Amino acid sequence: MIEVSREKFEELVAEALDTIPPELTKVMDNVVVVVVDDPPEPDLLGLYTGIPLTERGDWYAGVLPDRIEIYRNPICAICETEDDVVEEVQITVVHEIAHHFGIDDDRLHELGW
Repeated sequence: MIEVSREKFEELVAEALDTIPPELTKVMDNVVVVVVDDPPEPDLLGLYTGIPLTERGDWYAGVLPDRIEIYRNPICAICETEDDVVEEVQITVVHEIAHHFGIDDDRLHELGW
């Protein structure tokens, strides 16, 4: 386990978001990414809650933003170095953004995520 301050962890999440290709970030819509210390259930590193882009239709208007939560304490708990945290944050951010694009866990695992 490694200790990473909330401020530093938020910077790592921002840096991970900056690595997402611009052609993808341009089409991300009505989504917020936040750092949360602890997940609502054990063993979660991140969580996407919302309506994936692939499921939105003409009816989609006036809804609250989708939410991507990245959980600081569980990520720090499985990491031994700051480099491990950087890598795990990157993986978790990509994984949860993929859900925003309608990619499920099975497909992510097929793709190596």
